[in-house]
Amino acid sequence: MKHLKYLSLLFVIFFTALTFGQSVEEALKQADELSAQKKHKEELDLLLAAEKQSPQNFEILWRISRTYVDIGEHLPGKTDEQKEEQLKVYQKALDYAEKSVKAGSDKSVTYLRRAIANGRIALFKGVFSVASIVNSVKADCEKALKLNNSGTYHQALSHYILGRTHAKLSEKWAPARAVLGLGWGDLEVGIQEYLKAIKLKPNFRMFHLDLAKAYIEDDQYDNAREQLKKVISSPEDDEDDDERSVEAKKLLEDIKNE
Repeated sequence: MKHLKYLSLLFVIFFTALTFGQSVEEALKQADELSAQKKHKEELDLLLAAEKQSPQNFEILWRISRTYVDIGEHLPGKTDEQKEEQLKVYQKALDYAEKSVKAGSDKSVTYLRRAIANGRIALFKGVFSVASIVNSVKADCEKALKLNNSGTYHQALSHYILGRTHAKLSEKWAPARAVLGLGWGDLEVGIQEYLKAIKLKPNFRMFHLDLAKAYIEDDQYDNAREQLKKVISSPEDDEDDDERSVEAKKLLEDIKNE
């Protein structure tokens, strides 16, 4: 009789664990669907509930970070109060990215998400005023690229973020950057990183648009025009793609005589 009770208890534990695992997996799938549908508030509520069930699950944690970034990007930022609220959201994204790194220190996506959250904070505060944050973005991108174990898209995004960081830093005179510890920024390296991202994920408007801007900065106008045309012709794949298409058309007009 005791033996049967013991077997019954094991069955209950096993069944509960199996059901729990399935529920988390389903939550992750649903969260990604909500993200694609731009329903970020619903996505966040779902993920925060899943976190309560599995607080050390890096898959949940990095997705929460992603959601906070998506929410922060679309908050109004005109008044001081609005800017302060936006920064708080980006800080939450960073907090969850940090948690995801601790829970999944061997996963490239966790370092990528921390790089993205830190990148948002750096752009918000001004990259040349937060050198340590910018350096951490570079380090996390390089770590993610070295691990390369979270899929092609995340690998492409790591190249893109690293390229964007190089391109942004190159806007300032190199000797002045060197004093700040940011002398490593290089537009040519940025262009190469963009190209690597596009090779892994072609026809993604964000990649082509930022590469076009880098080419314009480097006076490579024919290459810029080619990339801008790809922005316009590529299928919509992101919630901000319509705006990118409008920007690409404007840039094409601006450089038509170059």
